[in-house]
Amino acid sequence: MEWTGARYADKPTVEVSIRIDAPPERVWEVVCDIETMPRMSPELWSVEWLDGRTGPCLGARFVGHNRHEAFGEWSTTSHLVEYEPPRVFAWAVEDIERPSAVWRFTLTPQEGGGTLLRQWMQLGPGRSGLSYAIDRMPVKEQSIVFVRMREFETNIGSTLTAIKELAEGGPDLPSVLPDGTFGKASE
Repeated sequence: MEWTGARYADKPTVEVSIRIDAPPERVWEVVCDIETMPRMSPELWSVEWLDGRTGPCLGARFVGHNRHEAFGEWSTTSHLVEYEPPRVFAWAVEDIERPSAVWRFTLTPQEGGGTLLRQWMQLGPGRSGLSYAIDRMPVKEQSIVFVRMREFETNIGSTLTAIKELAEGGPDLPSVLPDGTFGKASE
């Protein structure tokens, strides 16, 4: 990610893509299994559906529990705002009208087979934990936003790599290891 000078109010975005040698329907199964996602994410450590749900549908809600070395632990409630099997899976964090973030997976079938999987995220416009860091150091806002967006880009890349391994039929589900690399859950 290159320096953009973006501020939080600019609603900065990042997108990472990966080609997966599996049909969209298989990739979709992995992407929509939010309870498996913590095993593939450097920050997300637990997630569960709310309101008695056991799977995704438009409007469904889930809570995610996160950990970050600098920010500590926190939980957020997300709302599925786009659900178009097997193409788009997106959620808004906290407030649907003014989310603290929006996340989206987009799956595109590829000529000759396989799937192009893109994960996109937008920070803001609603306040998030990052807002408190900016409140404490407003003169460093652009740097704070840049560092966090670069971190999101790296983490998304790690998540997509894990999704690829699983969708392509790896023998075990990969897990993010403490150093941010991937290994098998049994390691």
